[in-house]
This record gives sequence, structure tokens and C-alpha cells, in this order.
Amino acid sequence: MALITHPVTNLSVGDPELVPLELKKLPTPGLLAEAASSLILSASGWRKVFASPLPGDPRASWAAPLAPGKVDEDSLSAQVSPTDLVLAGAMALAFGDWIVQRSGRRDAAILLGIDSRPTGPTLADIMVRVWLARGLRPRYLSIVAAPEVMAYSRQVTGLPPDNAERAEGFCYISASHNPPAHNGVKFGTGGGVLPGSEAKELIATYRTLLADPELGKRIFLLVDEAEADSVASVFTDVRNWKRRAVSAYTLFAREVASGSAEHATQEALFDAMEAGARARPLGVMADFNGSARSLSIDEDFLSGIGVKFAGLNATPGGFAHRIVPEGASLDTARKALEAAYAADPDYLVGYLPDCDGDRGNLVHFDGRAGFARVIEAQEVFAVAVLGELALLARSGAFALPGARVAVAVNDGTSLRIEAIASVFGAEVLRCETGEANVVGLASALRAGGAIVRILGEGSNGGNITHPSEVRDPLSTLGSVLKLLLLRDTDGQEGLFRLWLRLSKQEDRYREDFDLGDILDSLPRFATTSVFEERAALRIATSDHAALKAAYQPLFVAGWEKRRPEFEKRFGIVAFEALASQGTGESSVGLDFAASGQGGLRLLFKNSAGKPKGFLWMRGSGTEPVFRIMADIEGGRGMDEEWLLGWQTELVRAADAEAQAR
Repeated sequence: MALITHPVTNLSVGDPELVPLELKKLPTPGLLAEAASSLILSASGWRKVFASPLPGDPRASWAAPLAPGKVDEDSLSAQVSPTDLVLAGAMALAFGDWIVQRSGRRDAAILLGIDSRPTGPTLADIMVRVWLARGLRPRYLSIVAAPEVMAYSRQVTGLPPDNAERAEGFCYISASHNPPAHNGVKFGTGGGVLPGSEAKELIATYRTLLADPELGKRIFLLVDEAEADSVASVFTDVRNWKRRAVSAYTLFAREVASGSAEHATQEALFDAMEAGARARPLGVMADFNGSARSLSIDEDFLSGIGVKFAGLNATPGGFAHRIVPEGASLDTARKALEAAYAADPDYLVGYLPDCDGDRGNLVHFDGRAGFARVIEAQEVFAVAVLGELALLARSGAFALPGARVAVAVNDGTSLRIEAIASVFGAEVLRCETGEANVVGLASALRAGGAIVRILGEGSNGGNITHPSEVRDPLSTLGSVLKLLLLRDTDGQEGLFRLWLRLSKQEDRYREDFDLGDILDSLPRFATTSVFEERAALRIATSDHAALKAAYQPLFVAGWEKRRPEFEKRFGIVAFEALASQGTGESSVGLDFAASGQGGLRLLFKNSAGKPKGFLWMRGSGTEPVFRIMADIEGGRGMDEEWLLGWQTELVRAADAEAQAR
């Protein structure tokens, strides 16, 4: 038996006979505790730096020189230390045992996928062995986009218990947009990550394992027990499970785009979009940046509705630039779109996914300016919301008796969404940042009878379109393409014209409109990108409730001093403090500490009580940073900078005050 490679990519899957742990190299409880201290455990995912680079191992081409004593977050090493292998094995043990307890099946099937970062196969190897030793049945897909494995999970976890294809959940190995040396896991028992309550249960189970002084030996014995033939069977079957995932994802993507499980409804929408593409040809360019999406359905799906497609950087693991699809990372896509446009002026839109392929931000060619532009994450989400609400409006959903249409968003989403939703008569409800929280809020709203077609985290980019429970670039593109392709036809108003009419901007309409025209029609807001360095503060206070308690008197004093300027510049005369925790947001008066480790939003209002902007803060659940942002209606860049500068001063002063207490 020898190393098994991926049948499509020729990348390593694993060596069944090479046991990844050695008894003599097992870590001490002290080493395990030290390694576990850097773990971030949240409902959005469990993450840490897993790569353990050796001298001479490659680093990312865009990486800055490594400072002495710093962890190499940009390492491309596939090496994982024995200590971190034990941590990963314990993750598999915790989830596997939790699945058995939840399902009552000791031989439960679990889907396993990885993104394209180098340590993925190493972590998957040890997880497969742990599950096999526990009598579970891992179904390994190797490199697969997160929305793809979740669509497949949605399909097979919904099958009857006696169906041979049924699985009880999924484990997806990824660190999303974090640098390549990071890795981690996301868990689910359906089509999305575990809800907050179940995620807490699993985290508690994992922490109990970490406290076991015999954990290292326990994981070693499980890994050593797994038979090489069984491991080989799992590794060689990746093509089978990946093919099934592609099929499930293709069918589900059609349902998500159309909003219907009915084949006839799907075909009617795709026929209309294809007709629009014939009338005004459109090309889309993807910079895959070596992500898991490079092995997914994107080209086939978009070509199927008549859209031209071009891809670059499509070799899994071939990262051409930073993984996070924000800021400078989009320069490659922007320049590639300009080149594509020069060769074929039908190419007007481009996108860049993150490493696991569950989020994609956009660039577009501005025909009037003569070059391509990056679309900010908040604007990407806003356009997607506009597209879906316009389609609902054209379908008559708002006119149904007792209809309540809502959009579920995180606390860091720009007020631009409220401005768009109000035009259609939709509500906007907010919750704490975290994909599981937004999905939970939307689910609760639907249970109460609301129509929630679109939801997401505007501050983080991308969107979730019902019935999906995860962000997906194809969902984002679907919303944008509907605006571009569903134009005026006999008896039906185009989506963009409908938006302009309802928002009293009819004079903006032109027959050859493009994405730039749609963006220009959005309500004007100046908003901080949460992926800018100035939006991610390093603070010393780990108790965020204490930080916010110290922040409160500083903010109130500063507000009284700056209130005349707020009124003069923005017409703002009052504020309201709002705390977001889990799936809700509520007013907390002057008790800023009530937000705990959740989000705190200072909502600014004019004399009529209308929201005009806000300051926001929250500690990241997946990175060791404290995020801040500012959002202001009608503002310019200098207005956002003024607000964020004040927020930065306040947070830093509160951090110092909290540390001094």
C-alpha cells in the first residue's frame, strides 16, 4: 500500500500505513494545555495556527518578512506537531461521540471535507482514524467548497434512518478567510453549522476532553487501532462522495436561485435569465485564488444560464495572494477583469471567494470610467438584498394578505439595508455577529410566519439566500445577475426599473444599464470595512463586559462634548445603546456592560428619531482581535474616519481603564 492521491488534482490524500502519531512523541498535559490556549472555539468555527513549519518550508509569496519570535501565519507547511494532532484527534472524538449520543447510532456516517490549505489532509487523516476506531463511518470528500458539502449534508441527513445513504452530520476542516497556516473545523447536522446552543454543548464536551491528563495516550490508541485497509478504503472513495456532493449541490443551487423546489418554476426563472443573457451578453470572471471553489460547480452553473465564464488561479492550494477576499486581495481580480474586458467587452463582473468558498466579494468593470472597481463588502450585500427584495416584489409577495417580509442581518451591517428594505416595505432584524446567529434569527422569524428570503452579515460580505443556511458566492452572483438579466419584457417590469420606480429614481434608468448604475442607485452611506487594519484593535482586556463598562462614561462624556458637532454635521441629536447577543438585539440604556462578550452598537438618531448612523464594537469569535466600525448616512470618507477615530480613542482608553481597575 502506498500514498493515495486525489484522482482529479493529484494532490496527496494520505498514506494508510503511515500512522500520524508516535507513542514516544506524545505531548505532556502541559504542552497540550499550552497549545490549546490559542484555540478559538465559537459557533462559527474552532481555529488556531496548525502549521508547524520546518526550516526551509515555503511561505506565501505575498507574506511580509517574519519578525523574530512571531508565529508564521503565512507558512505553507503541511507539517502539524504531535501536540496539535492530539488536539485535532480530540475534536474528532468529541464530535463523533456527540453524534452517537444525538443519533443513537454507534455506526453513524459523518461527511468530512477540507478546504485547500496545506494542513487539511494531515488533520483529516487523524480524524478519519479516530472515527474508524470508534466504529463510525467517515465519508471523505477531500477538497470541497463549504456550501457544496453542506448542500450534500442537507440532502443525506434528511433521509430516513434506514436509508444506506443517510449521514448524521458533517465536519468541515477550514479556517475560512484566515491566513494559510491557520486551520480549524466547522460542524453541522444538516445544511449549515450547528446552532449556538448545540455548539456550546459540543465545546463543553471538547473542553472536558482537554482536561483529561491521559488525552494524548487516548488519542494515540484510537489512531493506532484504525486498520490500514479501512483507512485506505476511506481515502480511495473520495471521488465517489465528491461526485454525489456535486450532484446535490447543483440541484440545491437551482432551488436557492429560484426560491422554489418546483422544477417548472426553476426553469421559468433560468429561461428568463438566459433570454436576458442572449439579449445583452454578460461575462463573469472568477479569481479562485487556489480555493476549494476551484473544484466546484461554478462554471457549469453559470454557463447553464447563458453567462460567459472565465477562471484563473484555479489550482487548489495555489494561493496567488492573501486568502481574505477583501481590500488588496481583490486587485488580482480587478486587473484580470480589465484584461478580460479588453479581449471581450461582455466581461463586466468578477468575483473572489475565500479559501472554503462560502463567501465571495465582487469587482465590476465601470464602462464610463474605463476601468474595473472593487465593490465593498457592505455594498455587495446591499445589492444582493436589493435583487432578492425586488424579485419578491415583482412576484407579488408583499401584496399577500398579512404578508410580513423581513431581512435578518448581523449587528455590524450598514443601515443602508434598512434604507433599501423600507422602499419595499420589508423589516430588518438584527442579531449578534456569527453565521449561526443570523441563521437562527431568520429561522425564528420564519417560524413566526415571516418571509425571510435573504439574510447575512453585511459587515463580512456575502449573503445567505433561503433555503440555504450558508453564505455562497453563487447566491450572491445569482442576486446580482437577476438584477442585470431580468429586464423589461412584455407584461413584466425589469427588477432594476422596479427598484428605481419604488425609490423615486426613475430618471436614473437607461436601457444599457450595468452594475455601476445599480451601485449608484443605492442609498449613500460611508462605512468602515471590518477587514481594514484600523478596524481590528489589539486590546489587553479579555473581559469585554468590563471593557464596555469602562467605555460607557467615556462615551457619554465625549458625546456631550461632541453633540453640537454631531448635530451640525449629520443632524444627529440623540443616541441609543443596543446590545446583540445570540439571535437578538435589545436596548440596554446606559448599561453598556449588559452586552457582555456580544456586540455593542451606539445608534445615532435625528430629531425625528430616524437612525442616521452608528458606532459598533465586538470581540471577534474567530480571531484574537476586537473589531470596531462606523456607519453614517450620506457621509463621506472623512466623516467615517472622524467617527472611527473617536471610537478608536474611546476603546483604547477604556482598555487602559479596565486594566487599571
